[in-house]
Amino acid sequence: MATSDVKPWYREPWPWLLIAGPLAVVVASGITFWLAIVNRDPLVVDDYYKAGKAINKTLQRDAYARALGLGAEMNAGGGSVSIMLRSRENILLPSRLRLLLTHATQIEKDRVVVLSGSAHGRYDGALALIERGRYRLTLEDFERTWRLTADWQAGSGQASVSMGSQ
Repeated sequence: MATSDVKPWYREPWPWLLIAGPLAVVVASGITFWLAIVNRDPLVVDDYYKAGKAINKTLQRDAYARALGLGAEMNAGGGSVSIMLRSRENILLPSRLRLLLTHATQIEKDRVVVLSGSAHGRYDGALALIERGRYRLTLEDFERTWRLTADWQAGSGQASVSMGSQ
């Protein structure tokens, strides 16, 4: 009588091959879940209705800047930023302005610069070294009645950009 050599199931390769696929999916979904929790997306707005209402106020600020004929030239480099603000209308220019540098994708790279006014529409402020990348520039008064915007590709050295209401 011949005895068959029967191995236990865990010593056979086929059950392990069949288990490997679903096990890999469980591990991959666990890693994906962990990445989703650790790297939350800050670009998603919780209150869409409120954000939509804010867009209307922003558009009004752009229109007001156009009505005043506001425009600006920005020069940045060497740890400072200088802005020349001009207007078609004869308006009283504010003593201080706020310049927001919003990075295109990474919120931790955003910067706010307070600019102090000097003679004839010139404003100066300190701008710490920023990393290369695309930034959205927003120049506004502290009362937030108007704003000027522009896109800027930050790099090394001196940079100049024109800002106008858009």
